Amino acid sequence: MATVHLWTGLEAHALRRALRMSVRAFADHLGVAVRTVSKWEKLGAGTEPRPDTQAILDVALGRADAAAHLRFETLLSELSRSTEIGLRVTTAGPRLWEYATWADDLDRVVVALSRQSFAFAENLLSRWLARYSPRDLDDRGLYLYGRSTALLGDLHRDQGALLGPLSARHNYADAHSVFTQLDIPRRVAQLDLSLAVVTEMSGKLDAAAHQYESLAVDDRLSRRDRARARLWVGTALSKGGEHDYAARVMTVAIRDFEDLNEPDDWSAAHQKLALARRGAGDLNGALSLIDVARSTAVSDAPLQRVRLDTAYGHILISDPATVDDGLKTLERAAQVATKVGLVHQLRAIEDIRRLSHGADVPAAAVTREIHE
Repeated sequence: MATVHLWTGLEAHALRRALRMSVRAFADHLGVAVRTVSKWEKLGAGTEPRPDTQAILDVALGRADAAAHLRFETLLSELSRSTEIGLRVTTAGPRLWEYATWADDLDRVVVALSRQSFAFAENLLSRWLARYSPRDLDDRGLYLYGRSTALLGDLHRDQGALLGPLSARHNYADAHSVFTQLDIPRRVAQLDLSLAVVTEMSGKLDAAAHQYESLAVDDRLSRRDRARARLWVGTALSKGGEHDYAARVMTVAIRDFEDLNEPDDWSAAHQKLALARRGAGDLNGALSLIDVARSTAVSDAPLQRVRLDTAYGHILISDPATVDDGLKTLERAAQVATKVGLVHQLRAIEDIRRLSHGADVPAAAVTREIHE
């Protein structure tokens, strides 16, 4: 909302036009004489209403709707330039067109993150998060702030920054607080799911599995998000060595994605199931499943290519006859991961390489690459 520090005939004229009123209608609206409004129109910035009339104008502006505020600020900006006087209006938070631009930028961030254009995405997010304090925002602004913070969490998660003040966990917790304040249960639950992913990626498998199990039946989430939670129960179980049970859970999730017509999730689930079958010693089944994942992958984004190649390479090096092919596949994945800055995936690839050379690597470490 705009605030006028000192009303003159210029600001009064801009308000009348913003409200789309004639001189007479505006005088009636304010409860002043028509000749008073006519004087403001004639003298512009050269006349100042009396203190009591200043207060009346404050009230009229305060009661105007958002569209009238937008017109008032635009008109006053144009009039101030034409009369070469300074603008005597401030706003407490973003203007309406800034909200629209902010929302557009968040759509651009989603696209950038899907392509792992991390620097560009971070630049877009930073320009808004640095511009406004949550204390200065109304509910619409807070919603955009919460979305921005959650997307920053996605960025840091994909880069492998999981803990600390500049991390996915910190960003998700901040966004969780914003959406709790706004009382938007679906967004809160989605952030619970994101925090569970960070818990799993940090190696706390039992805690993550329990969180996923709760979220898989949480009505705050959409059917797709509940199916993803169920799938991730399986990933956490597989990392803990419960490969057969994990495979059964993942199979249920795959059926859910098929019913929901979610081909990207369906394909990714086959990749995760392939790794579970590898862990259970079923290499033929694992190869069959990873072939399905590779042939049906919807996205060609770098992160998806790295995940698929890492999983494929992991399965190949598990068979002495295909170790060399597996190492070549892992090298290809490492090159892409290095190019786009996928630190977490690089660590997983290195762990798998060490495993192929007989190093003692925890099971949880070598399956990092299956996360979303």
